[in-house]
Amino acid sequence: MSLWSFSVRRWQFTLVVFALLIATGLWALSAIPRAEDPSLRFPGSMVIVQYPGADPQDVERLVVDPIEDALAGLEDIKRLNSTALDGLALIEIEFIYGTDPDRKYDEVVREINVVRPSLPADVFSVEIHQFTPGTVNIVQFALVSETAGWRELAKLAGNLEELIETAPGVRRTETWAHPQPEVRVAIDLERLASARVPLGQVIAAVQGENAGIPGGAVDVGLRRYNLKTSGSYESLEEISATVVAARGAGVVRLRDLAEVSWSAEEERYLGRFNGERAVFVTASMKDNLNVFEVRDAIYARLPQLEASLPSHVRLERGFDQSQNVQRRLSRLQFDFTVAIALVALTLLPLGLRAAGIVMISIPLSLAIGLTALHVFGFSLNQLSIAGFVVALGLLVDDSIVVVENIARHVRQGMPRRDTAIAATNQIWLAVLGCTVTLLLAFVPLLFLPESAGDFVRSLPAAVLFTILASFFVALSIIPFLASRLLRGGAPRTPRQPWLATAWARLRTFVDGADAVADRLLAALMRAIHRFYGPALRWGLARPRRTLAMALGVFALSLLLVPAIGFSLFPTADIPQFRVRIEAPDGASLAETDKALRFVEERLAQAGGIRWWFSNLGRENPRVYYNLLSRNAAANLAEVFAEVEDFDPARTQRLLDGLRAEFAGYPGARISVHQFENGPPVAAPIEIRVIGPDIETLRLLAAEVEKLIAAVPGTRDVMNAVRLQRTDLDLNIDTEKAALFGVPAVEADRTVRLAVAGLSAGKFREPDGDEYDITLRLPIEGRPTLDLLRGIQISSVTGEQVPLAQITSPGFTTAAPLIKRYNRERAVTVTAWPATGYATDTLTREVIAGLDAIAWPPGYRYVAAGEVEARSESFSGLGVAMLVAVFGILAVLVLEFGSFRSMLIVFGVVPLGITGALVALFLTGYTLSFTSLIGMIALVGIEIKNSILLVDFTNQLRVKGLALDDAIAEAGEVRFLPILLTSMTAIGGLMPLAVQGSGLYSPLAIVIIGGLVSSTLLARLVTPVMYKLLPPDIESVAAPAPGPAGAAQPA
Repeated sequence: MSLWSFSVRRWQFTLVVFALLIATGLWALSAIPRAEDPSLRFPGSMVIVQYPGADPQDVERLVVDPIEDALAGLEDIKRLNSTALDGLALIEIEFIYGTDPDRKYDEVVREINVVRPSLPADVFSVEIHQFTPGTVNIVQFALVSETAGWRELAKLAGNLEELIETAPGVRRTETWAHPQPEVRVAIDLERLASARVPLGQVIAAVQGENAGIPGGAVDVGLRRYNLKTSGSYESLEEISATVVAARGAGVVRLRDLAEVSWSAEEERYLGRFNGERAVFVTASMKDNLNVFEVRDAIYARLPQLEASLPSHVRLERGFDQSQNVQRRLSRLQFDFTVAIALVALTLLPLGLRAAGIVMISIPLSLAIGLTALHVFGFSLNQLSIAGFVVALGLLVDDSIVVVENIARHVRQGMPRRDTAIAATNQIWLAVLGCTVTLLLAFVPLLFLPESAGDFVRSLPAAVLFTILASFFVALSIIPFLASRLLRGGAPRTPRQPWLATAWARLRTFVDGADAVADRLLAALMRAIHRFYGPALRWGLARPRRTLAMALGVFALSLLLVPAIGFSLFPTADIPQFRVRIEAPDGASLAETDKALRFVEERLAQAGGIRWWFSNLGRENPRVYYNLLSRNAAANLAEVFAEVEDFDPARTQRLLDGLRAEFAGYPGARISVHQFENGPPVAAPIEIRVIGPDIETLRLLAAEVEKLIAAVPGTRDVMNAVRLQRTDLDLNIDTEKAALFGVPAVEADRTVRLAVAGLSAGKFREPDGDEYDITLRLPIEGRPTLDLLRGIQISSVTGEQVPLAQITSPGFTTAAPLIKRYNRERAVTVTAWPATGYATDTLTREVIAGLDAIAWPPGYRYVAAGEVEARSESFSGLGVAMLVAVFGILAVLVLEFGSFRSMLIVFGVVPLGITGALVALFLTGYTLSFTSLIGMIALVGIEIKNSILLVDFTNQLRVKGLALDDAIAEAGEVRFLPILLTSMTAIGGLMPLAVQGSGLYSPLAIVIIGGLVSSTLLARLVTPVMYKLLPPDIESVAAPAPGPAGAAQPA
């Protein structure tokens, strides 16, 4: 017994099964994870090494070199890049996409642990961070106060972290933008000299007293006791009482040489919220959870903290990723509703009963598709919802074909139940062929490589699951519903009088609507016969001329490609943006803060901005999946802001206005950036200059910067080594120092004590909070050169020697940073396209200029940015297109058994491409990753429609019609069904097209433009190709009557 026969005869079971599927779909809708974007797992890690006081050259030699040597031996490395900065090393290692990120992270940790002992003893910290979606923060709060001390704010932030960490689903919390509290030991060098105690002895005393070495266990009688020794410091008084030296019968304690007090480390990273002093607290979410549930759990705990806050501190709720998700889902759900309404309107010519039956397939197919999406581990995000919207216009096609064929037989007076079974049995093979053809266009998209493939994978998955579900629905529940609801047979009248009256009125209304639909269909057929028939016969009389004209139109459309341009992924449709501030290298935090306050003033005056987080000395914490927060420097600041009432066009005008205002600011480069979709890139336009010598690289980078800036349409051109840094070299005279009895290490240690301080261990409070114990000279603020030269250094004899006597300070220049790409020194120059300019066009102009440069031997350039990312992403797309094309060709050959029929059907593809290119050109979109996905989908949709025409023409010729007559009749009869199926697809995609989204509007526009052109042009070109390449009809076995043949009498 076939599926459709079982569904009709065992209709009670059929209803139960589909009720279960609907319930399962509702469960999946509530249980499926919701997120802003698909979860991407980049197999890579970043190693961050803090080495205070070291310049980039020393950081490269002493830190970067040994770490790169250790990591280079790992397998599957794709990139190994590093940046050496003042006191900081950043080493990024990226592995081939698809390798296990957790295993690779463990390997990196292992190698770093091996190399750690060989790093300089003064290295402050070594951190290893894995590139995971779980490090993206979903909320960012601000504790705001102009008067609270740093230690108080840090305590309150810690309390907030502890509360948030108890929320289900929270992965990690962190506090940002404040100097860490510390125990400051301010050493008085004069008192040190008077007591004749070397500085090293003070450091050793503090460290030794605070060692906290366990004493083990000792047996006393019959019992064993843990043995406690000196232990760790428990109060500041204990630190002050530390014995540093013995003098006869007395001792010298630390309080005799220094002041011990609470203080804060040097201010390296400060924050403000809406211009007010603040500390930030962020929280990230575990994988595969619902962002709304995690967010609600976090927010439910906030009142508890707010109730305990002092009056001079308040909690501000800033960034909330769930609002972005809600905004996108609400918009796409609205589009989905509109799409359903448009699809319903296009189905009305079938009649109210038939249209209603077809519409029932939509919720059933979506329920099954949503369940499958959840079962296979996908989330409900902007790409998967867009996939459902794309599928909406396609999933009704199978049901339309089945219902139309059943309705035709019922109108001939056949019993509805038997007719539903027989009519479905007649066409199921043809429906299967059309569905497989459509699926083959999307299947290769599931296997796109790299992060771009993971990013878009939920879209084709949603389409495939839903189309497969629609095929199942069309061959099961639809025949059953048609056997019960279509006109024909004796109507059943309810026994209750009031219900019988209502039922009769409903039937009268439906019958009237169906009569109107019948008249509308007849009018449409007359119009087709009147207008389309003559045009078709004109083309058949001049087949070569018609085909040549079509090829000419296609060739002309290809000329639009350079004007359309290429791009990778568009900007994200979210209301947040970033303002990046870079002061000249060597600028102090205070100097950078002047530019930051200028930006804050403009943001406050601009209007329409809800809030902003100001980060002085560092980038904002990570809040977006493809943006890694990694840079920290005194000359760097970043503002993370959100606009009110987000509208893409209005926001673009606001940001362009801010760029114009910031462009004239002297003394700093200020750039405004929107967040981007797709894999991470430093900038859309990025040129990497590679070579061995730093100075030569700097000169070449300056030339590249000038070249890029001269290209019209580029903005925010950045060259990290544009200005050299100026360093102060004390130039210690080792011979003089030796004469005074001053070891070089003692001079270095004293200078470090004055400038950065020396760590002497940890201090743990009873509540478990741990703080650094830092030895410093009692100097307020940043030390000046005069203060440094007046510092006294202890000699081996205990005498004090002024630093000025053994040094001759001088200024030197050096590179502000040293970058290496795959272990080669390099300099990067980046730029962004101005509004209205295509990245691909600008990059081609830049590359043309670079090729004209006479590069010195051993030096070269590499085009990175979108060019590099596109080559990685699009490489898989080309393979996907080939697989889709040849897969469809194989199905066509299998279905028709003729290469000529295959070529005729496939000839519709160039016509669709013509419309797609014209549509992109007219709407101003580029050939992006998603628009090329639309091209692949368009091929399957077009061929599905073309099959209907060629299959029906073959059937007519089998019945004995002459070639021209069969072509003409098939063209007229199949025009309306093809038009209706195309209109349902266009109606389903129209809301996406008009939304203005840079991500999925191009996809919808490509399919709509292609369907319009192929629906109109192919109605002439496909018949003409059939006439020029008529299949050998004797070699074609009479195929099962397809959806085209369903319109003819049996």
